[in-house]
Amino acid sequence: MGISTGLEMTIKPINFRIMMLFWLLIVFSPMAGAHHSHASLDRNNIQLHKGVVTKYSWKMPHVFLSVNAPNNEGEVVEYFIELLHPPGMKEKGWTRDSFKPGDIITWEGPADKNPNRYYSGLHWAEKSDGTTLTMDGSNTAPIEPSTDFTGLWVRDSARFGFTYRPLNDWPYTDFARVQVDNFSEAQNPQLDCLDPGPPKSTTLPYPIKIERPDSESILLDYEGADHTRVISLNSDVPSVAPSKLGQSRGWFEGGVLVVETDNFVADRWGSYTGVDSSEQKHLLERFSLINNGMGLRVEMTLTDPVMLKAPVSIDYYMKKLADRELVKVECTVENSRLYINAGI
Repeated sequence: MGISTGLEMTIKPINFRIMMLFWLLIVFSPMAGAHHSHASLDRNNIQLHKGVVTKYSWKMPHVFLSVNAPNNEGEVVEYFIELLHPPGMKEKGWTRDSFKPGDIITWEGPADKNPNRYYSGLHWAEKSDGTTLTMDGSNTAPIEPSTDFTGLWVRDSARFGFTYRPLNDWPYTDFARVQVDNFSEAQNPQLDCLDPGPPKSTTLPYPIKIERPDSESILLDYEGADHTRVISLNSDVPSVAPSKLGQSRGWFEGGVLVVETDNFVADRWGSYTGVDSSEQKHLLERFSLINNGMGLRVEMTLTDPVMLKAPVSIDYYMKKLADRELVKVECTVENSRLYINAGI
């Protein structure tokens, strides 16, 4: 009895120390982040999504985010983003307070091999204040609010996810639905050297130069177009004649430039690709800098009771280009229709 008890007392501490050493090796080994293989992820299918955080779990054995976001068909679903364990994430600069429910984030990562399974890996995630958290530790802090939007900007197609067709999920009126259902590239106003007004003019792939000539106005000059849009920062400016550009009045809310535009004329494709706009169009825009001033986010709310049963939102992104003069060259109908007429 005594010998047996002595052996047990000798062996148990040894086993305990071995178990503790084994556990520490698992947790703190450089390979510990690979305890989940993520075999279901398609590393060749990197997708960009935007949504609202519903849960951020800072727990063992791994941290994860739950995010309500549109899938590729536009239906809002719940995505699960699996990360490393808390010690591994802390080494990359993440904390238990990095995210909270209600945060609006954009993230990039490999999608699941099963398109009906909303499980995602992650390369980086960006919050609406400009904070970026990555899996390689190259994080960026929130940007200080700035009202200097001057410079040359162009559509960031990787973030915006542009599709060159009318958007099917907009609440079209019966009048607009006929137009959308009969969409044809031959209806493009640019084939007649006609440049639509905003918001369509903003989403074209041509650079836009933003200038601040004085304290009471901001100018948006469009490359390849024959017009310049004036945003008045003076609320008492008198009304002007209706036009496809409308009349824009702006003001600042912190680091956000808010612009309200009305006084439009009917405009072919004035809303979006394949979607006209009427003289009742009303546009509200919010311009804010992201990505340490190298990106520009434009949140647009479009109202047009002739074409839309309810207001729609366009969340648009631009990236900054090296400053230069805009290229202003005359448009000809012969050149603009070449790719269509060449096959006839």
